Amino acid sequence: MTSRDDDALSWAGDDDPTLVSAPAPAPVAGPGSARRQRDEPVDAETDVPGEVSAEAPPEGLSNAALISLGVLGGIYLLYSVGWFVGGIRVHNLSGLLGIDAAVSVPVLVLAVAAPAIWFIATYVLTRGARAWIRFAWLVAGALLLVPWPFATLGAGS
Repeated sequence: MTSRDDDALSWAGDDDPTLVSAPAPAPVAGPGSARRQRDEPVDAETDVPGEVSAEAPPEGLSNAALISLGVLGGIYLLYSVGWFVGGIRVHNLSGLLGIDAAVSVPVLVLAVAAPAIWFIATYVLTRGARAWIRFAWLVAGALLLVPWPFATLGAGS
C-alpha cells in the first residue's frame, strides 16, 4: 500500500501499458563535438546550423516591447478621442465660416480614424522588421498625429 505522499505524485491509470511517455531528452554535446544542440535554428532545406528557414515562426516581443506597444496604443487611442472632441468643435465653427457639412464630416471621420489606421498599418507592415524600426514609425506617427484642434481650442463649452 502506498503512503499519502506517494499518492499525491501519481494519477489513477499511471500504470496503464497503453500510455506513451515523452522521450528522454538528448544529451547536450560538448563544444568539440560535431552534433548540433536542439535549441540551435536549422534551415530545413540545407540543414545548416545557424540559418533559419522562411517558415520559422517570428520571435516574440519582450516584456518591455509589449508594454511600450501598449503605451503607444493608448496614446493613439487618446489621439482619436482628441481628434473627435477637437474636430466636433471645429465642425461647429465651420458652419460659421460657410463650409458645407458634406465636406467637414468626412474629414472629421478620417481625422478620428487616422491614429488607428497609422497604428494598425505600422504594426502590420513592420512585422518582419526589427523592433526598433516598428517603434520608430510608431513614435513618428505619435509626433505627426497630434490632435491640434483639441490642443489649440481645447474641449471648451
